[in-house]
Amino acid sequence: MEKHIEMLGKINSKEDFIKFIEIYASTINDSSFKAYLESVSSWTEDMESYYYNTGKEIPQNINWDFIATLFYVGSIYE
Repeated sequence: MEKHIEMLGKINSKEDFIKFIEIYASTINDSSFKAYLESVSSWTEDMESYYYNTGKEIPQNINWDFIATLFYVGSIYE
């Protein structure tokens, strides 16, 4: 089983999510999808700046594992 799939169910932080996305992106051959995942990773690393610059409150209690699962299953579902 691939490393990113093994991580599902164990992603408990923003850092875990970023690691998942980076590992997942390294398995992708489609350059557009790979670039998209890399952008998601970069934005997530700097997401606090987005919220600060837009005057929005940073979300609390983010379920990073659920978000990672959405990314993964969205690419394999039918």
